[in-house]
Amino acid sequence: LFRLPVKRLFSTLHSSVDSTEMKKFQLLAHKWWDEEGEYSALHSMNDIRVPFIRDTLLNMSSNYHLGSPLSGVKILDVGCGGGLLSEPLGRLGASVTGIDPLEDNIRTADQHKSFDPVLAKRIQYKSSSLEEIVEESVETFDVIVASEVVEHVADLELFIKCCSQVLKPEGSLFITTINKTQLSYVLGIVVAEKIMGIVPDGTHEWEKFVPPEELERLLELNGFSVKAVNGMLYNPLSGSWSWMESTSVNYAMHAVKSGAQEQSSPREALAEVESEQPSATAGSA
Repeated sequence: LFRLPVKRLFSTLHSSVDSTEMKKFQLLAHKWWDEEGEYSALHSMNDIRVPFIRDTLLNMSSNYHLGSPLSGVKILDVGCGGGLLSEPLGRLGASVTGIDPLEDNIRTADQHKSFDPVLAKRIQYKSSSLEEIVEESVETFDVIVASEVVEHVADLELFIKCCSQVLKPEGSLFITTINKTQLSYVLGIVVAEKIMGIVPDGTHEWEKFVPPEELERLLELNGFSVKAVNGMLYNPLSGSWSWMESTSVNYAMHAVKSGAQEQSSPREALAEVESEQPSATAGSA
């Protein structure tokens, strides 16, 4: 029986990439590094998301280097955009691979890292979807970061399956996203987009927001154990982020992939995803 290679199967028939989302971000690709511009809230989010990733990883490991605490850690930054999160993780010593399906974003990211010779060595960028690198990257990464990404993907379960496949056993997955509540609609869309213009109008669709319970369920179904769920709050007046109890608007999640003895082999997992019959409408959502 003739089989398409996994990479072709994912990229041509079934993809977590949403083409309408791509068009929205293409228009802003040159603006990633304008700290006062459309991505200012993502710049200031680094003040809490970078320490969250760093400290969680340090608490899990006794082996780190002063000044370069993430030295030796291989991180995949999915939907890296212009590299706003890849760069600070690279500065902490990590070896970072940033992927984004939009070539214009990757061009911006590549150009920006080239100004710093240390980062130029530690970070590599690739214009690619997550599905397209699964075959060549089985159990390659210690950490995956998907920050402000899952609310833009076309197929969340496929996305999580692929995360599991490229992550090493006991590897960490960090996600930040927006809850699906009335409050998130009011603050995330009406206030942030329509009234204050903190993010460009049309950036988000409330229907695609993901409640933490739903994300946790999908992660646990796919061999992850959720370790932390923390609420995040953006203050538009000060332009700063802080942690909070409530996850009713934004939240960050940390999950760990189960160990080698608890899961099927990566080849079996690949075969399982390959054998799933893509629907006729896949990828056109």
